[in-house]
Order: sequence, then C-alpha cells, then structure tokens
Amino acid sequence: MRIGLLGTGPWAQRVHAPVLADHPGVEFVGVWGRRPEAAAELAAVHGVPAYQDVDALFAAVDAVSMALPPAVQAGLALRAAQAGCHLLLDKPLAMDVEQAAAVVAAAERARVRTEVFFTLRFDRDQSAWTEQRAAAGDWFTGHAQWLGSVFAAGADSPYAASPWRREKGALWDVGPHVLSVLLPTLGGVEQVTAAGGPGDTVHLAFRHAGGASSTASLSLTAPPKAAGMSIELRGEAGVSRMPDSTAGPRAAFERAVDALRSGEPHPCDAAFGLRVVRVLAAAEEALSTGCAVRLAVGG
Repeated sequence: MRIGLLGTGPWAQRVHAPVLADHPGVEFVGVWGRRPEAAAELAAVHGVPAYQDVDALFAAVDAVSMALPPAVQAGLALRAAQAGCHLLLDKPLAMDVEQAAAVVAAAERARVRTEVFFTLRFDRDQSAWTEQRAAAGDWFTGHAQWLGSVFAAGADSPYAASPWRREKGALWDVGPHVLSVLLPTLGGVEQVTAAGGPGDTVHLAFRHAGGASSTASLSLTAPPKAAGMSIELRGEAGVSRMPDSTAGPRAAFERAVDALRSGEPHPCDAAFGLRVVRVLAAAEEALSTGCAVRLAVGG
C-alpha cells in the first residue's frame, strides 16, 4: 500500500512518519504540510519527497495518513476521498457535526475505507479489553478520567503550542479517546451534562442507551503529579479496569496501518468518528449553557 502523510507537527514527527517509514507492508510515498519548509525537513529525515501540491500526493498514493488539526483535516479528507484515497484519520474527525458528516458522506460515495486513530482502540491490550467488555455487556456504570498536563505551569509538552488544543481544550483533545471506549461498552449517549473545573478541566455525565450511565473527568491543565488516565466499568461481573498500555502510540499506529491494509472494515471508521463528534458537540453545548443536552440520534 502506498501511503502519503499530511502533517508535519509533533504527532507526525513522533508517530506517523517513523511508523510509515519502517513499516514493511507500506511504501511511504511522501509528505505534504501547510508549511513547505517543515514538510521538506520531515521528508528529508525519512528519505521521501516533499509535496507542495497536495492533489499531486493524492494522485500518487492508495491512502493518506493525516496528522493535522481537525478543522484542517476535515476539508482535506473530503478532497482525498474524492481522489479515491483510503483515509487514516486523526481524532477528532472534525470540529463540528456538519464537517464530520460531510467526510463520512464523501468516503461512502467514493467507497474508500476509513479509520480514525483512537489510540486506545488500536493498542493491543487496551483494544482487546474494550472488545471483551463490549461483548460481555450488562455494565451498570463506568468512569473515565484523562488528566493531562499539556498546559500545566512548568510543563514542557511538545503539544502545548497547538492552537486548536488551546482553543478547544481537553474536551476535544482527550475526550474522543474516552468516548471511543465508553460508546462500545455502554452504548450510545442519549443525554449529557457538563461542569467546568480549573483551566480547561471538564466533568461530564452521560446517560447511555439501555440505561447505563457514566462519568468522565478531562483536563490538559492538571498538575504533573496529578496526571494520569484510567477507565473502569462496574456491573454484574464486578469491577473491570482498563490495563495500562505497555507498547505506546507507535505500536498502536502500526496496528492501525495493518488494519487499513487488511481491507476489512474497522469499528473505528469515520461513521464512528461522527458519533463521537456528535457527543462532543452536545457536551460543549451543555458546558456553555449549564443545561442537559439530549442527542436525537443517541451518540
């Protein structure tokens, strides 16, 4: 499979580009970025061409891997799908429901495969845990917390310079990861309430289809010593906690590439990404209005 990379930021440098360059089952065709000099630099590291014309890259590949801000990703994903490229997308799929739905529709019309890289759903141990718990069902409630320190005082994160993370915060950055586990294990979200905390911290409460409920606490401004991620489910079988990752994001991304190459549909496709965006948009509304928000299509 010939794959091109769109994006030149820290996530592209640390995960996408090294995996595409080393993966034995793909040909890393080249890099496109909004800053041509950054694209040239990243391409040179891996010995591939830098493309100044994104449509020329689309014409040279079978698939594209996107490491772009979500608002930028959505428009380019439409063009890539129209060019017949399979899509390996980042989360969130887009910054609003309309954009996300347009990507889904374009991919369906073009009959191209799509995946959204929710890291928890491609990590070997964490994805297996999620699939097993989803199959088991009968969960009474769940709780997730993803407390990061990207914007904490004294933190030195490569993602702190990201304008869209500054604007949208933890809800849109780490919220998609949490939802990628809560939706398949507890069911679609029918109602969400939200309350703000320090910095970009947000606390969410969900009512799921079928009667289960869950909560999530999200932040990118937690003190470094308070940072961490955990997800647990409680039900008739007792308490089950998601295992920690032992492999890291590169290994998860390798599995995402393998899944795209397989030709088989993946649960984390663009349609699932749209479901996640619907819940995020409802949570954002609930946070701004202080009122519970119902989802007409159940997340």
